[in-house]
Amino acid sequence: MNSAPIGPVLITGCSTGIGRAIAERLLAAGTPVYATARVPRTLERLERAGARTLPLDVTDDASMVRAVAEVESDHGAVGALVNNAGYGVYGPVEEIPLAEVRKEFETNVFGTGRLCQLVLPGMRRAGRGTIVNVSSMAGRFSLPTGGWYHASKYAVEALSDALRLEVAPFGIRVVLIEPGIIRTDFETVATRTLAGDGPYADLRNASAALMSRTYASRMGRGPQSVATTVERALRARRPRARYLVTPGARALVGFRRVTPDPLWDAVARRRYGLRRTPGRERRDG
Repeated sequence: MNSAPIGPVLITGCSTGIGRAIAERLLAAGTPVYATARVPRTLERLERAGARTLPLDVTDDASMVRAVAEVESDHGAVGALVNNAGYGVYGPVEEIPLAEVRKEFETNVFGTGRLCQLVLPGMRRAGRGTIVNVSSMAGRFSLPTGGWYHASKYAVEALSDALRLEVAPFGIRVVLIEPGIIRTDFETVATRTLAGDGPYADLRNASAALMSRTYASRMGRGPQSVATTVERALRARRPRARYLVTPGARALVGFRRVTPDPLWDAVARRRYGLRRTPGRERRDG
């Protein structure tokens, strides 16, 4: 196989799920891996498998600076950065406290962007490197109760699209990974944030039930499917800008691409049990 050299890979969010699966897959292939997490003891399994483990909190600038400096001290530059750390806060846009929204964006968007800033000088000096940003199919469409999470993933998509063009002249590639329904602890965290009452109680309950059914359905896949895609993107000499992971993700993104907004809204209302406000709607044009 005529593949590109990877070099040392720095991965965020390796304590469980997708990050751990990516680290394990690359380690099995003999790739030097720096696995990171906020709580280092959660990385003991990866350390036994041969990973170099580091504490890294993507909401703490000093933590990010130290982790990148350690890789560069050992190898001169980070060969590949996999920005995987992230989580979802779910609920109606009106009701999620902005403090929670800010935490979500600090992790999903600003941490991703800051690590890109930190690894790029070394990659430019080396004349090569790959940045893999783990986004989501949620960065390609939006659904009720997911507004703030979708917004964070839309931001990752926009950031990556600009960065891909900016750094290409230096021999650096930027890739987006867009998983669909992946069975990790993501669903547990997301459904917990949907608990609540008030004017949106029915929507919250419907969304939590729909999420549970979807993750238990044939649409769900294990985190290894993402790990396989990440490795393929890292090894490709000319990787694609985007990799949708799972057939369900490809189907949903494709459906959204060709569906007019009124039809998309009608399908979403039916799925989430949303009723129109009584009275006639007037639409411009």
